[in-house]
Amino acid sequence: MTTHWIPEAYQDLLRDETRGFANLATLMKDGSPQLTPIWFNTDGTHLLINSAQGRIKDKNMRRSSSVALVITDPNNPYRYIQVRGRVIEITENGARDHIDALAGKYTGTPIYKFSAPGEVRVTYKILPEHVQVRG
Repeated sequence: MTTHWIPEAYQDLLRDETRGFANLATLMKDGSPQLTPIWFNTDGTHLLINSAQGRIKDKNMRRSSSVALVITDPNNPYRYIQVRGRVIEITENGARDHIDALAGKYTGTPIYKFSAPGEVRVTYKILPEHVQVRG
């Protein structure tokens, strides 16, 4: 899937077969940054991430939609995509299917097996607003 906001030479970092992780920065209530390595994919326009309701990143993104991500080449950590954007949608609809798709991408297993009892999954749609590439 090609995304219009990433130069062609970096499109491979968004493909499922690359399996590169992203690091997500959100803002804590006091304005300090919080950073989490995450799984992600894209719908061609947005970055899509998934978490459990009530986690720190969930609370932070509900309070402030501003986020930043760095998607690193798993074979060359000096080659990366930096994205600043905002969360434009937070939904539970389809979130279980989304985490299963991400589990398939990152673990090769089509079902996410790490959910806690009663856990509610949430998908976040991020609109990239500023993109830089390096490496």
